[in-house]
Amino acid sequence: MPSALILLADGTEEMEFTIAYDTLVRAGVACISAFVPADKNKDVDAQISPPFAKGSRGINIQPDVYFSHKSLAVDKFDAIVIPGGAKGAKTMSESSAVQSLIREFYESKKLVGMICAGSLAALSSKLPKQPLTSHPSVKSELEKDFEYREEPVVVSGNLVTSRGPGTAFPFALTLVEHLCGANKRDEVRGPMVFPPGMPF
Repeated sequence: MPSALILLADGTEEMEFTIAYDTLVRAGVACISAFVPADKNKDVDAQISPPFAKGSRGINIQPDVYFSHKSLAVDKFDAIVIPGGAKGAKTMSESSAVQSLIREFYESKKLVGMICAGSLAALSSKLPKQPLTSHPSVKSELEKDFEYREEPVVVSGNLVTSRGPGTAFPFALTLVEHLCGANKRDEVRGPMVFPPGMPF
């Protein structure tokens, strides 16, 4: 069974986190959510129960564990997902432990998903120059170091990036396809009953 580590912090965009997590679970992916504290140097025991994360719209989300680079090693997961939300994305992208783990996933050819302002982590983690997208609000911070695109979802090898809450479903379904195959993507998509003509 594939597995995914999904990060969140205070200020994470609720739709981007929830739609990714829910869609992956529907595909049979074992998901763990990990709370990244605002103190970027804090690395705690992942077994300690974390507080609620207050999302960008004030919705509380209960993470599964605290983020801990030691406990949440790259060999335990097939993918890492970084949601957006300006405040949450800033916390995650500025964490040296998160940066290190993202590089480990990327260099191990494991799936790295980033959406909205979460794509800033590609910059702070010093991923190689390649096609990438993000929320328009952070385009200026990324376009010098990456081949910036404006498609809803951009796939570059094992890096999948997307734009915002409105592209969260095609982003999540693309993650499913990469982890579980095109047939599983179709199987998950059908019962969601998207309106006819949706381009994903």
